[in-house]
Order: sequence, then C-alpha cells, then structure tokens
Amino acid sequence: MTVELVRDPVDILIVDDDDELRDEMVRYFSRRGFHVSDAARGEDALAMLQMRAFDVILLDMMMPGISGLDLLSKIREHEICAEVVILTGQGTIETAVEAMKLGAREFLAKPIRLKDLECLIQKACESRQLRKENQQFRAVIKQQQLDVPAMIGSSPPMQEVCRLIQRLGASAQPILIQGESGTGKELVARALHRVSPLAENPLVVINCAALPATLLESELFGHEKGSFTGAVAMKQGLFEVADGGTLFIDEMGELEGSLQAKLLRVLEDGSMRRVGSVKERRVKVRLIAATNRDLQKEVREGRFREDLYYRINVLTITLPPLRDREGDIPALVRHFLGNTWQIDDDVIPILERYSWPGNVRQLQNAIERAKVLADDDRISSVNLPPEIVQQSRESPQVITGGKFDLEAVNRTHVEQVYQRNQRNKARTARALGIGRRTLYRLLEKYGIVDDSNSSPDGDVRVVS
Repeated sequence: MTVELVRDPVDILIVDDDDELRDEMVRYFSRRGFHVSDAARGEDALAMLQMRAFDVILLDMMMPGISGLDLLSKIREHEICAEVVILTGQGTIETAVEAMKLGAREFLAKPIRLKDLECLIQKACESRQLRKENQQFRAVIKQQQLDVPAMIGSSPPMQEVCRLIQRLGASAQPILIQGESGTGKELVARALHRVSPLAENPLVVINCAALPATLLESELFGHEKGSFTGAVAMKQGLFEVADGGTLFIDEMGELEGSLQAKLLRVLEDGSMRRVGSVKERRVKVRLIAATNRDLQKEVREGRFREDLYYRINVLTITLPPLRDREGDIPALVRHFLGNTWQIDDDVIPILERYSWPGNVRQLQNAIERAKVLADDDRISSVNLPPEIVQQSRESPQVITGGKFDLEAVNRTHVEQVYQRNQRNKARTARALGIGRRTLYRLLEKYGIVDDSNSSPDGDVRVVS
C-alpha cells in the first residue's frame, strides 16, 4: 500500500490582548506566507480552536478573562493538536514550569525578535508534521493488520495451525513458518503479529525471492549515502524500520551466505551496520521467517548456515498443503466468491479432485478467473481453468487397488500444463498459480526436461 502524505499550509493563531503587537505579528507572518488568524481574548481563541485546526498557537500569558495558562489547560483538555508557544512580559520560573507541564513547546519573554520567532515556528511545524506522519503510518499499519483475513478452514491440520498461532503469538522468540508455495505463510505471519504484544508496533514484510542479493542487503540493513553507485541518500534498513515491532522475512532460504552471517549477528545481539557504515546500531525486532525449502536439507548441502538455522528454528509452524486439508475447499471457495455469487453443484467436486500444486493461491486465482468468465454471477465448470477440469476427469484412473499415487498425479498435471503452454515457464507458472522458481524446482524434481534450443520464456539468452 502506498501512503501519500499531504503537507498542509502552516496555520498560526495569535492570541494577545496587546493590539499593537498582535497587529505587527499578523502583518509580518502574513507577508512570510503563513496563514494567520488572531484573537484578543482567550474566550474568542477557544471558540476559534473548536471550529478549525491550527498548527501553531502564539499565546500571551497575561490576558483579561481566560489567562494564557487557563487557555493552555483547556487546549489540552479538549485534546486540540497544536504546538503552543507562550509569550509573556512577566515571566517567572514557576509559570514557565507550569506551562511546560501543560505541553507548551516554548516559553519566551517579551520583547521578541520576529525573525527568531519565525525560526521557532518552523521547528514547531516540523515537529508537528512528524507526529502527523507517524499517526498516518500507524493508521495504515493498523488498517493492514485489520485487513488480515481470518484463517479459513476447519480441517484438523488447520485447527492445529490456529492453535499454534494463539500459543506462539505471545512469544518473543523467532518463529519459522514452513510450507509449500501458496499455502498462506504471510497470512500466518500477520496473524501471529496481530495476537502478539507487539500488535500496535510495525509489521514489516520483505520477500527475499523478489530481490537480488545486492539490493536485499540494502533493504534489510540500510546504507549510507555514497556507499555504492546509486546510493544518493542515506536509507534506513527494514530492521531499523521494524525496531520495536516484527520483521517478516519471506523465502528466507533464498538468502546468500554473507547475508546469512549478518542476519545471524543481528538476531544474536541486536547489532547491525548499514552498508558503507562502521557505526554499530542496535535494534530490537521480533523475527518471523518463512520458507518453502527444506532448510535441514539446505544445511546438509552447505547452502544454509547451521547456526542460523538453529537460531530461527526455535518455534515452528508447518502449513499443510491444500490437498491435505480435507473439507476446507468449499469454505475457501465461498470466501473467495463472496455472498453474491452462486455456484453449480458439480464445481466443488471438480475442485476437490484436483491436486492443487499451487495450493490456496492457485485456488484463489482459479476462482478469480471463473468470476471474470462467468455469466449472471454464477460459476459453472466451464468457467474453471481447463487443466483443473481435465485432471478431475483423469484422476479416477490413478486410483488402483485402493491406492492413490499423488506424486504421479502432480507430475502428470505439471507436465500437461507445461506442454499446453508450449513450455513457456512464465505462462505455466501463472496457470498453476505458483512462482517461477517453484516451477523450476517442480520441473527438476519430476525430471521434466526442456530439450529444445529455443527460449520458452521469451528471454534473451547468451550462450558462451
């Protein structure tokens, strides 16, 4: 989600019973481009504050009727968000302390140089804008957390996942989420954050498979200006952004060795360095990691650090593939369809006979496709992707002697979709509802070899 922060014009309210000084300040700040309003009495100023918002209030301490301190107290009582600068010709230490306790930004004695006051107003506006942006970002983060859909499914494997989310969410220890591509690992990470004591703090998400290693290091740990070509400004890393909250690292198995070492260090003692910096920074982040790889195998084969594996594998949640979630498909379909859609009786049985190598993500994509193709808000089997209907027709042939060869079904299906898409890996991955890297692994696993000399992805290849 992209957040656009709108910087409003600077509005000043001048409250002072000295007509000559008040008029002088109105003229000066109006010429300097501020939006200026003024009031001679505290009662008038309070009425104005209840009608509109101001960025900065310049408030005289001694006035007839409501005094400056009384007005400041009412401003805080009504939770009016504005920076308040107290101006007085009869200031004492006691009144200054009292004003600061009530939330005044500054306490200035008259006479005052207007240029100095202008600088103070600018700083006050910057401080207020920063608080406003923080509130906006917090609102966005909270909305993202509220937008997290509930875990759909009542099958025993999903009931166990929900139980673990409730049990492990309160822990500050790292959590590793394992599962095939498309099983909903990010959804589980968001649910874990939502039930944790850190729910009011940021949840920051990064997918290691989406970025090359050079950019991934900068994203995670930040960089200093000039640390590499293109580093035209300092950049905070996501560990710093997530400080005090949760960092969800998806596809952690894609991390290269040097990044694994840096990640291990920040997990062990909270210390890190930006790229190009020698300055140590400390952060406190709750880590949730996810992978669709067998990390134990990666450790045995030397591609993943053993010490990092044991550091992140303190608490583990393993997500079941959709094919093992018996009875959950009808609820998922209804969730993806919404309340206004109807569905033919033969659709659910077709979907339940399919092996779903792309899991829930593939099911969601299939339903979205069906909605686009459907007439009169009703889904029929002709609206489903052809490969799903085709496998549903073929699947009974795989059941012999009471045994079901699931791997054979998966291999046959992947190969059929691959051939149907003229061995174009990008189109095949989209049809299956999986990422291209996952498709590459399936092709390798099932021994499906592309022996053509062409580039089925349409990529330009250089052969040396």
